[in-house]
Amino acid sequence: MADVAIIGEQIEDDEVQEILKTGTDLRQYAAQIEKEFKEVENRSIDDYIKESQNIANLHNQIGNTSNILERMESMLMDIQDALNNISTEITSLQKKSVSMSVQLTNRQSIRAQISQFIEDMAVPEEMIACIMDSPVTEKDFMGHLNELNHKLNLMKELNFKDSKSSQDVSDVLQKLKIKAMSKLRLYLMEQIYKFRKPMANYQIPQNAMLKYKFFFEFILSNERAVAQEICNEYVDTMSKIYYSYFKSYSTRLGTLKFEEAVSKDDLMGLDDSVPRSIFSKTSSLKNKSTVFSIGDRGEVLNQQLEAPIIVPHAQQKFRYAYEALFRSEQYALVDNACREYLFVTDFFIVRGPQAQELFNQIMGKTTALLIKNLELYVQDCYDTIALFLCIQLCFRYQLMCHKRCVPALDKYWDNLHAVIWPRFEQVFRMNIQSIQDCDPTKFPKETGPHYITRRYAEFSAAIVGITENFPNELVSHMLLELQEEVKCFMLRMAAIFTTRKEQLIYLINNYDLVLGVLMERTRDNSKEAEAFRELLSTRSAEYVEEILAPHLGGIIQFVKDCEQMRDKEQTEELKRQERRSLQLVANFSANWKKSLEELNREVFLSFPSLLTGSQLLQLALAQLVQYYHKFYKLLTPNARAQLVNIHVIMIEVKKYKSNF
Repeated sequence: MADVAIIGEQIEDDEVQEILKTGTDLRQYAAQIEKEFKEVENRSIDDYIKESQNIANLHNQIGNTSNILERMESMLMDIQDALNNISTEITSLQKKSVSMSVQLTNRQSIRAQISQFIEDMAVPEEMIACIMDSPVTEKDFMGHLNELNHKLNLMKELNFKDSKSSQDVSDVLQKLKIKAMSKLRLYLMEQIYKFRKPMANYQIPQNAMLKYKFFFEFILSNERAVAQEICNEYVDTMSKIYYSYFKSYSTRLGTLKFEEAVSKDDLMGLDDSVPRSIFSKTSSLKNKSTVFSIGDRGEVLNQQLEAPIIVPHAQQKFRYAYEALFRSEQYALVDNACREYLFVTDFFIVRGPQAQELFNQIMGKTTALLIKNLELYVQDCYDTIALFLCIQLCFRYQLMCHKRCVPALDKYWDNLHAVIWPRFEQVFRMNIQSIQDCDPTKFPKETGPHYITRRYAEFSAAIVGITENFPNELVSHMLLELQEEVKCFMLRMAAIFTTRKEQLIYLINNYDLVLGVLMERTRDNSKEAEAFRELLSTRSAEYVEEILAPHLGGIIQFVKDCEQMRDKEQTEELKRQERRSLQLVANFSANWKKSLEELNREVFLSFPSLLTGSQLLQLALAQLVQYYHKFYKLLTPNARAQLVNIHVIMIEVKKYKSNF
């Protein structure tokens, strides 16, 4: 509108400017304009009058339209109210639907529970007939027995809650329970009575009982008194069976023992003027084993550990060391006890202390018998190796029981250890004391290995070999005590010889014997082997010096004196040794071949072991060559020219090289 006004004003301005330019009278012009406006107005009034009827019609139409719109608005409001009512009804229907769905679910759940309850409470005729008439070993009987057990458990729960519904079937279920209990008790008792038959293999009825172990579970959950009766009957039966079997077996095994046992006269340090062997009355092992050597006896810990037990009536012609009989007896116990423990835990449904108590009731008399038999043997036993092998067998069988998940024999093994260990330690120390009490002057004056040394070597190798996989601090300590006592005995024995060379020969022979046995039977790096290896090395070096002295003593002393002078830088004194050196050269050149022969003969006559003699001879020859080199370097040119060439000596030395 502002733009139109501006344009109108611009037109009027233009007209005014045009009028002014033409010089027209403005008042006249305004009158003319006024006249034109009047004419236009009159024409407009005439047009309006002409169209008055149409305008009236238009007014009426507008009024009618307004009424129609009002009615439409009212109709739309009514539709909106109807839609609101429909939405409310739909929401209400949804709530009713959800409520009906929940009610349906609850009723279906209740229906399932009620159906299950009715099924559990009902006692089918088929179940009654089967429980009453069918044998307990039939498959159908087992199924119905499970079902009966379920119903009885439900009945207990309902009775606890004072449910009246249980009264309808309580009488029938109680009668079925009594009938089932009677049949199950009779069957289990029959299986237990089968154990009592002579020569019966009790594993067969045990397997049958395990197959139907639910029978005992049913009895236990419904009538503990009957379950206790069955358990007591089984315990009483098996206790007597095991006791009778092991009593007879131990007695018959005793007849297979060597007739001549180790006695207190067979201690390590006692006189050996009369040869002994614990197997002297058996031709098969005579002279193969002694009191202190292990021989094949150690096989009870290895290949024979799980070997079949000894059958006395089939082995009447053979005789065994005690540890072999002990192994057979203990392995039989382990085999039976492990099977029995696993059976009672599975069948009687016991664990922990209850299982241990039940096992003790069954095997207690048997284990007490075996411990008593061991005590009777141990109290008069002087066979240290047998005692130690029995200790090791206990360790290994206890480990075997643990691998089979049977801890029930742990106390039994502890009791065996308590019986054997004190006696083993006592006899061990008796052997040590016997060496302490030895009087060297009562023995023959011989430089060869002493029989006490041989006894020690065999015994030490046996004990060390056994304990390699099961070390024991107490045993190691006693072995060290024995070793020190034997060393002292060797020194006391060596002291009876008048010359140092004889003393050294005696010590080397005995050290070499001990070391040889230890290296053959045990690890090369054992503490015992290392100790005697060091002693042998020291005495061997000293012996070499002793045997070289008669043949090379002057040269050895010359070398030592001159080296001392050289160290003190006594040059003039060294020069004055030429005459002495010329005399030594002359003597050596005249006698060196003879000296080599005498060394060879002397060494091999002194040592019964060709290997030891050869090693000592080579050591002596090497020492001779070493001193010869030193002597050569200390000589003047004049003396060197008269000395035998070293290559000639080396060629001769090689002739004495042994193939050992």
